[in-house]
Amino acid sequence: MEAPILISSIPNLFSFFTFFLIIYLVAYFIIFRSWKPKLRPEASSCAISLLHGTPAVFFAVTSLLADPDRDFHSPNTPLQNLVLDYSISYFLMDLTHYLIFYPSDVLFIGHHLATLFVFVTCRYVVYHGAYAILVLLILAEVTSFIQNTWTLANARKSDVEFAAKVYALLSPPFYVLYSLVRGIAGPYFVYRMFTYYLSGAANNVIPRWIWISWVFVVVTAISVSILWISNLWVELYRERSRELERKVR
Repeated sequence: MEAPILISSIPNLFSFFTFFLIIYLVAYFIIFRSWKPKLRPEASSCAISLLHGTPAVFFAVTSLLADPDRDFHSPNTPLQNLVLDYSISYFLMDLTHYLIFYPSDVLFIGHHLATLFVFVTCRYVVYHGAYAILVLLILAEVTSFIQNTWTLANARKSDVEFAAKVYALLSPPFYVLYSLVRGIAGPYFVYRMFTYYLSGAANNVIPRWIWISWVFVVVTAISVSILWISNLWVELYRERSRELERKVR
């Protein structure tokens, strides 16, 4: 059963991966061709992230609403599997980007490998649990548009005045939204997910070692995210404090 499912998914994976590859190349060689060489890879990564994040949220929400039997251990529906394939292809493409341009960035490479492990095991090993994984995907990608816009502005804020203004404008709302999602909504959902799986209700379809791995990966990712956004809040506070001091003087 496993081999036919994997083989039948190859066209989807190939098509989605090709889509992200084309977007990356267009961004690198056309859209951002005038940017400094060291910035073009990051900007191109943002481009494919933009075309993954928000669409993935929409597709994931649609697939979950279309499943009346959705639960932490419910079988994956074809539409949910399609969303998983879409995200697997994106992370494979972005992982390729990091391996080529930033091979020493162990944190992001590790993050992508761990995320792929979660998606792949849900999609191709247990065939259940897409509800939990897709809700986590929604929480992770709901900030995608503003985060990627903020990242692009941050990359050019030192030499483009408009980028500096966009960065300054987006920083507070982005930090607030990110903090709410990663600091409150995410941990709450993971708690529900953990308590459900801990009860043993899903052990007959999702082996214990798999759901424990899922929880470990997600908790680690959320912890790193909270640390990252906390540092950004501190940096923002320091920047605003310096600006206030200059105005007072």
